[in-house]
Amino acid sequence: MPTRFSALLFYIFFGLLFTACGGEDGSRVSAHFSIRATVEQIYLWNTDAGSEFEVVTAEDVVLATGATDEMGGKVFRQLPPGEGYKIRPVADPDDYTGPLTVLSVEQSVPDEDLYASQILTEGFQYLTMRDGTQLSAFVWLPGPPEDGPYPTIVNISGYSPSQPGQSLGTDLEFLCGSYPVVCNAPSHPSGLIGGFMGYASVGVNLRGTGCSGGAYDYFEPLQLIDGYDVIEIVSRQSWVKHNKVGMAGLSFPGITQLFIAKMHPPGLAAISPMSVIADTTSSCLMPGGIYNNGFALSWIENVLDKAAPYAHQWITDRVEAGDTLCEENQKLHAQKLDAVSKALENPYYTDEVAKPVDPSTFVDQINVPVYNSGHWQDEQTGPHFATFWDKFNNAPKTRFVATNGVHADGYAAQQLTEWKIFLDLYVARQVPILPADLVGLAPMFFDFIYGTSLELPANRFADYTSYEQALADYEAEPSVRIVFESGADPAYAPGAPDGTFAVEFDRWPHPDTQARRWYFQPGGLLADEAPDTEGGMSRFVHEAAAGSRTFLNSRNSINDPQPDYDYRPLVEGHAVAFESAPLEEDLVMIGTGSADLWLSSTATDADLEVNLTEIRPDGMESYVQGGTLRASHRALRDDATELRPVKSHYEADVEPLVPGTWHEARVEIMPFAHIFRAGSRIRISVDTPGDAKSWWFFILLDQDPAPTHSIGHHAEHPSSIVLPIIPGIEVPTDMPDCHALRGQPCREYVPYVNDED
Repeated sequence: MPTRFSALLFYIFFGLLFTACGGEDGSRVSAHFSIRATVEQIYLWNTDAGSEFEVVTAEDVVLATGATDEMGGKVFRQLPPGEGYKIRPVADPDDYTGPLTVLSVEQSVPDEDLYASQILTEGFQYLTMRDGTQLSAFVWLPGPPEDGPYPTIVNISGYSPSQPGQSLGTDLEFLCGSYPVVCNAPSHPSGLIGGFMGYASVGVNLRGTGCSGGAYDYFEPLQLIDGYDVIEIVSRQSWVKHNKVGMAGLSFPGITQLFIAKMHPPGLAAISPMSVIADTTSSCLMPGGIYNNGFALSWIENVLDKAAPYAHQWITDRVEAGDTLCEENQKLHAQKLDAVSKALENPYYTDEVAKPVDPSTFVDQINVPVYNSGHWQDEQTGPHFATFWDKFNNAPKTRFVATNGVHADGYAAQQLTEWKIFLDLYVARQVPILPADLVGLAPMFFDFIYGTSLELPANRFADYTSYEQALADYEAEPSVRIVFESGADPAYAPGAPDGTFAVEFDRWPHPDTQARRWYFQPGGLLADEAPDTEGGMSRFVHEAAAGSRTFLNSRNSINDPQPDYDYRPLVEGHAVAFESAPLEEDLVMIGTGSADLWLSSTATDADLEVNLTEIRPDGMESYVQGGTLRASHRALRDDATELRPVKSHYEADVEPLVPGTWHEARVEIMPFAHIFRAGSRIRISVDTPGDAKSWWFFILLDQDPAPTHSIGHHAEHPSSIVLPIIPGIEVPTDMPDCHALRGQPCREYVPYVNDED
């Protein structure tokens, strides 16, 4: 790692950016505050709280003004690139620092020496970014550097990936001889698991989090170029195999990979994001145009809390132990951008705010192999991930794996073997291996996590001796793998994350998908034929309290094999429901669906939820999937299809309802895969959003008196549901225990009578 002196020399020689009270030759430096000019921003710290400062151009025009926070820090954001800027106190304009140069992303490209000069060793340390900001990192190596090189993975997030390593506990220390990672474990699961598999790992805290410098903002350009710099620094280490790294991680560090990979760092070999969003706005924050103030807003608040000064005990511990750089870096952390307010202030999709954080618009720029796994009932990031699988057009190889289940199941046994095979082929560049002793230990660890001793699936490349042949055969395999009925494997306890069988195909959506439509009928029926002229309508009353209800009693039990679900029946008068006749054959469904509703309301808007369930012959009802829509957001994008009614969510496209008038409102049923068995019935219910998610709550329309919404089922306004049928798939298993299906709550079926005319 370079000294602070050598880093300063670098910036003097190459004149890129101006760090820590410095600037161009001949600049004026204040003794009363510290400054760093960076990409489209200027950092100010080490001054009194509440002091007013202003950014002044070379022409002495005041560009921005603001007061320092309680830590004496201030970040001036969204500054136009330019030279000759000054920072000065409003109370003392002669005490200025400058001239300063604020650069664009394109202008900020550093000399290669920034990367080549930084030597990383095992343990906690700092990486210097192109603007001089230093990010905290924890490096774990399987052995001495000279015994390498090692295949290496990088995990970057705003959690604590750079936290110094810790013991997994005295009960496991007997393993330290064979698996040193047990006694010096990275705080991110990908690094811990990678350590067991012989991989080095580097965990890095995003700018403005952990002991890293700067201030946090949700995937701002600075974070992306930091990611580029991190990959380039790590990949150049002598202990990194092939001088190429992979990226790994689930959820936040998974999403981070998508943003960094589009920057094309040359040292990146592959990415393996798990449990991610396809679009910040429509996937999770505002599904269907309705704010998710359960997981989405609470996650933003949680990340902001973690970006606060001294947000973690380990940060305090480092500062108390003498880490003066970590202490210095805390001084700007209170300048985190209030992403909650930003989200609430932007209720519509915009090209300025929403598009830059919409991965579905840029994953086509990713040009390295991609492994992505996800779960249809993911209680946090949701099931929308599959909707961008068809957009990775420039990735040389993709491997997509999905099953029913919950957020953390990406680290379950049935995914881990696939993950390891991918990393071995594209990061280690070796024939995939699963060490025999690791395979033997795995059930013990899975028993600790899931309460059942899961075994790692067999390595299908175990008998290969040629890497080239293994790679060729892998790349010839279909890209998409769908695992059915996770939780129902009879070899394990009910609810354990392991499926009964899988299907594979070449691309998403399944190329043989057939859109099959069922029409709503009087009497709460679903039928193949459209209703007649006398079909009438069914109505329900908006229920304001529904938005604050979920079907999980305890948030801490979602990962249990048998979570404590409270899956309540439909509320009389507040829903409509329609059921098919018993199915004559098994129907395998994979993909998205569309509830094409004809809606009439007493109000100018309506919050709608559509849920798809299976009524089984044993009298039980299993949740399958759902979707939400604020009716005024019903305008479709040009790429909407029969099976996926993609919305624009632009403010210009918002259209209120005309009370008492019929409007078509298509609700997207999010991606799913499910087998509706012969003898079962398909049920579609429409009600107010709520009661059908584990961690998602909704900020519903404030409507008093509560409006009544009518759903048409007559010839002129024939509401219907269209679902993705995949013919020709043989189902080799019997109907599973309803309570076993992971992530899919089950309840006793209760008939429901619609209020209809």
